Amino acid sequence: MNIVMVASENDALPGGKVGGIGDVVRDIPPALGDQGHRVNVITPDYGVFSRLPGAELRGSVEVLFAGKTERVVICTVPAKTPHHNVLLWVLEHPLFAGQGGGAIYCDDPADRPFATDATKFALFCTAVCQAIADEHFGKPDVLHLHDWHAAMVAILLAFDPQYHKLQRIHSVFTIHNLALQGIRPLSGDESSLEAWFPNLKYDHGPIHDPRVSHCINLMRSGLNLCRKVHAVSPSYATEIITSSNHDQGYFGGEGLEKDLQQAAEDSRLYGILNGCDYPPKQNQVRSLSELISQCERELLTWIAAQPSVESAHLVPLQNLTRYLRADSSHQPFVVTSVGRVTEQKVLILCQEMANGQSALEHLLDMLGEDGIFLMLGSGDRELELFLTRVAARKANFIFLRGYSESLANALYEGGDLFLMPSSFEPCGISQMLAMRAGQPCLVHGVGGLRDTVKHNENGFVFSGNSLIAQAMNMLKRCKEVIGIHDSQLEQWQVISKQAARERFLWSSVAKEYVKLLYRS
Repeated sequence: MNIVMVASENDALPGGKVGGIGDVVRDIPPALGDQGHRVNVITPDYGVFSRLPGAELRGSVEVLFAGKTERVVICTVPAKTPHHNVLLWVLEHPLFAGQGGGAIYCDDPADRPFATDATKFALFCTAVCQAIADEHFGKPDVLHLHDWHAAMVAILLAFDPQYHKLQRIHSVFTIHNLALQGIRPLSGDESSLEAWFPNLKYDHGPIHDPRVSHCINLMRSGLNLCRKVHAVSPSYATEIITSSNHDQGYFGGEGLEKDLQQAAEDSRLYGILNGCDYPPKQNQVRSLSELISQCERELLTWIAAQPSVESAHLVPLQNLTRYLRADSSHQPFVVTSVGRVTEQKVLILCQEMANGQSALEHLLDMLGEDGIFLMLGSGDRELELFLTRVAARKANFIFLRGYSESLANALYEGGDLFLMPSSFEPCGISQMLAMRAGQPCLVHGVGGLRDTVKHNENGFVFSGNSLIAQAMNMLKRCKEVIGIHDSQLEQWQVISKQAARERFLWSSVAKEYVKLLYRS
């Protein structure tokens, strides 16, 4: 097969990743390539990729967009790890670098969500359609669109007469995160469907937002207009066909459940779990002192990069210094966490308990002087501030606001228990990476977490039918886990070894893609 993938992220390129899309688009093409398929992966240039060493100019397309003719340059770029059956393409235009070279997404103000990115990706998708029509990528058998950023391709194929011939290509739409849907007005704004394509005659039915009918919902458009719809874990595929109830801590279809129910009834919706790499190199066992020292070195690097020290860096530096000076013979229980600081990831930790303290503070009190919690990540400013304030009050909480791949790997390898209390999790990769290193996980039993972590077999799971129940059950389960670690060493070792033995192989995922998604 000749497979064309369209995505906003690709971690096969340096700096090409923000979240899980980048992981998948990096790993699934080589797995498909190993099975003899040809994969072309297309992303925007973002002002940097076409300037990488080895980049090659391969042509250009001219498209009509927002009333003007725009020229978009087409380049190929070598992957960090090349594969003979995978070719990486980037499309170059000034609009794709509008947020500064290398910036993939823009944080628009709350009154104009997705405005900048939606316009950028609308032009990108238009250029992709024209490049496919001009056969820059050969003649595709499969067109695989990833999340709302690529959904405009499906809209243009459905409604623009010049691309109707491309409807013969088997189309697949992957939902990576249903919480982000790319909703924009149909008209009346410079970032709207009719501003981008003033002459487009479209069917309002499958593309409008079900809650705001005068808006286009790009996520909904992709899942309604493509032949197959893919969720990135089996459990997530079952969750999203039900209604959300955020007050009760349940995240389902996020307003699109009726469309997803229809896709399931039509045998178009499939849940396939993402994979993980398993390099032959043995994981490094790190002592707490080594782990703390690496945290301090990374933190000092972040501090040195700025003219002044922020409180988010000063607080963990003081807490780290305390542990570096502590009695090295005492080995506390080490809880770790790596991930974006978003409501999805930390809502349960923020939950206020009966005494007015957060669930996170209760957890830290439970650990006491016999435990330490190391968290790495960044994201929402208000949530970062909440975590920093907790760390200022609780010396056994080290919140490292930022990201470092080497430090993330150290936390996967050096902790006793990996905590992932996501309110929803389409798939999740962090739990797989911790398990790979032999670190059991404590997770909320939703989505891909439910499909990878089995309670008292390779890790630990909690659940609950409300936010407060989820927080209470997380704390209860954590207390049980500490008890197993401290007094049932044999059982702990069995669970740790089973976590390390688990395999979620991309080669198996690729076979499922071909069988379930790519066949008509």
